[in-house]
Amino acid sequence: MILPSDFIEELGRVLGDDTEKYISLYDKPAFRGISVNRLKTTPEKLLPLLPFEAVSSPFYKDGYYIPSDWENGGNHPLHLAGGYYIQEPSASSAAELLDISPGDKVLDMCAAPGGKSSQIASMLGGSGLIWSNEVVKNRASVLISNYERMGISNGIVSSCYPDRLAEKLEGYFDKVLVDAPCSGEGMFRKNPEAVGEWSRAHVTACAQRQLSILKCAVKCLREGGILVYSTCTFSPEENEETVEKLLSECPELEPYDITETAARKTSLPNAIRITPIEGGEGHFAARFRKKEESDFPSVRPGRISPPPKEIRSLADKLLGEVFSDAPERELNYIGERLYLAPEEMPELNGLGVLRAGVLVGETVKKRIEPAHALFMSFPVEKYNNILELSLDDSRLEEYLSGLETDCGEVRGYTLVSVEGLSLGFGKASGGRLKNKYPKGLRRK
Repeated sequence: MILPSDFIEELGRVLGDDTEKYISLYDKPAFRGISVNRLKTTPEKLLPLLPFEAVSSPFYKDGYYIPSDWENGGNHPLHLAGGYYIQEPSASSAAELLDISPGDKVLDMCAAPGGKSSQIASMLGGSGLIWSNEVVKNRASVLISNYERMGISNGIVSSCYPDRLAEKLEGYFDKVLVDAPCSGEGMFRKNPEAVGEWSRAHVTACAQRQLSILKCAVKCLREGGILVYSTCTFSPEENEETVEKLLSECPELEPYDITETAARKTSLPNAIRITPIEGGEGHFAARFRKKEESDFPSVRPGRISPPPKEIRSLADKLLGEVFSDAPERELNYIGERLYLAPEEMPELNGLGVLRAGVLVGETVKKRIEPAHALFMSFPVEKYNNILELSLDDSRLEEYLSGLETDCGEVRGYTLVSVEGLSLGFGKASGGRLKNKYPKGLRRK
């Protein structure tokens, strides 16, 4: 691989004597990893079920290295059931720096495709709120798919410009993550085609956009709240220089130092860098705290549109059939669709919200057709009927292919799980399960 001379020169500013060592690693396979999703499982339960021995990552407590030649990761039943997210190891470092506590309200401002949002949701454990925003709408739809797969019930997905979020949600969030669009230098080993797209002008344009996004993020943060800024580039212009400009232009912000870390230290006490030398493809992260001397307008709570009486009756009947212990959430009825609203929700108007909470189903001819998300978003033990499958059960491939399968004596809407992780649902009658696995997810 031929690297641009300007990039190598810039790299020397960052890595110094380690520059040649880094370049020599282009002949080695790229690092690959997974992050375990505690909304569905634990490392102790999941890892023994994988067809290899996973090695713990130093960058995230639930992160693990996987073999570089494992090609089936995204198609494995445990991935389809949301047991893990495929995530390059160094990319998992940023969310860990947020110091998430249960009950936090967290904004992931540049969220697609959803790896860091999934981490945040796993750390929240179903409490508080995760708000995932993505400006590009078709990329935001990927977020919804990952929300469903990972079982995120306390989340909101939006497609909105950062300045609009800052205007409507000023001072609302306890934690904010900005994993900003960048020149992608840390992805060169993983994606050699990206080398041809690199230019100094692109680096400068990225730095300008990053600073603009970060200023909006600062407005969204409450006093005393934590902001983490991350990129997958080595560029000082996009990293250290952007951090210094942000602190200069936002006096309400202060550095929040990073002390214990497996990453490479930088010239800034509140920033780290990871390269292949440290065991990751390439990531930079900086942490800040908002000073406790700001005064914010209060953000109004979100308005719920309760369903009409007849729809409410249908919803209660469906939830009673599906759950032995139904979630205690308000029902929100929007355009023939019924949702279980997040317990924590601000006013949503004008923010390009695509999903708030869990989609229960859609009204069709005086009934509610249940949604896949309803069977993916809560602990398995809450459901009435369960068809439990193991990885070596032949019915598992039948179900994933959209076929009917034997189901024993269960009747009615039935959760299908694999090794204790929710995978989808079907409708059981006469010993057969009518398949309700979404057509777009089925095996080809």
